[in-house]
Amino acid sequence: MKCFNECKTVDEVKATYKKLAKEFHPDLGGDTATMQEINKEYAFASAKAIKGGNLSEEEAENEIRFSEEYRQAIEKIIHLQGITIEIVGYWIWVTGNTFAVKAILKEAGFLFASKKLAWYFRTGEYKVNKGGKKSLDEIRSKYGSEVINGSKASNRYIKS
Repeated sequence: MKCFNECKTVDEVKATYKKLAKEFHPDLGGDTATMQEINKEYAFASAKAIKGGNLSEEEAENEIRFSEEYRQAIEKIIHLQGITIEIVGYWIWVTGNTFAVKAILKEAGFLFASKKLAWYFRTGEYKVNKGGKKSLDEIRSKYGSEVINGSKASNRYIKS
């Protein structure tokens, strides 16, 4: 396939992956074999972009691991109807009609933030011990937001 040949940065690789997942994911009308091939290419392209980004070996390994964990989390839920998946900083937030799919979200490793009425996923190094006092809108404002799917799908990314 070689879908990622033109990608030079990690952000370009991620954007291409999201576009391809929307088109070829088996739960969205695509087929498993194609999605598996895209996943393999994504892993290779991510590693290549990361290693070309002047990072230390440890930073590159962490970025590869981080990228793969988030890709897997998104892949487990991208097919769900009635939800909005959004990247805000280093966290994935899920809003919308989540009650109907809460068991799937839990199984995929998402946690529920009762004050925000939203589900989230993050890796251990991004755990916050401040009690989550900011609203989701305040967090979006600070870190930027990219909608991956849902009724507000726009693939926007805003950096502060």
